[in-house]
This record gives sequence, C-alpha cells and structure tokens, in this order.
Amino acid sequence: MTDADKLTMLKIDLGISATVYDKRLSQYLQTAKKRIEREGITFPEDPPVDDEELIISYAAWMWRKRATGEEMPRMLRYELNNRLFAQKAKVEEDG
Repeated sequence: MTDADKLTMLKIDLGISATVYDKRLSQYLQTAKKRIEREGITFPEDPPVDDEELIISYAAWMWRKRATGEEMPRMLRYELNNRLFAQKAKVEEDG
C-alpha cells in the first residue's frame, strides 16, 4: 500500500474529502507508525495490509483525540496487544 493509499484510507475513515489537511494527516500516519514501534512492534519493509490498517486506525484515533480527548478505543488497544504478542511468540519460536 502506498503512502497515498494510506492517506486516502485515513481520510475516508475520518470523513474528510478536502486536500487542505493532506500534509498534516500524512504526518499523523508517520507519527502513528513511530508510536506503535515505540511499544515494541516492528513492521516488515513491505507490511501486510493488516499492519497498514493498524497504522491507519491509530492515526485516525490520534486525529479524533485532539478534538475530543477520547481515550484509546479498546478495539485499538486489543489490536496492538495482539500484534505485539504474536510478534513476541514468533521470535521465541524462531529463537
């Protein structure tokens, strides 16, 4: 998935059609990936679609949170935990 594809998916999720926010939303996607990586999750060079969806969901939550202050949705926390646990289990299997 290209960066433009991710931006389009994020804009659809947020209900934004204007291009005026594109630069800022692209930064949110980059920041979301970095914050997820800070939690210990690593992404392959060419991540599968479900990893890309995780980044998009995280960026969408960050965008909404700035206006509402809402806590991280349980579904998003669940996905992050599952991704981290699956990654850790794979490392232990391989190691």
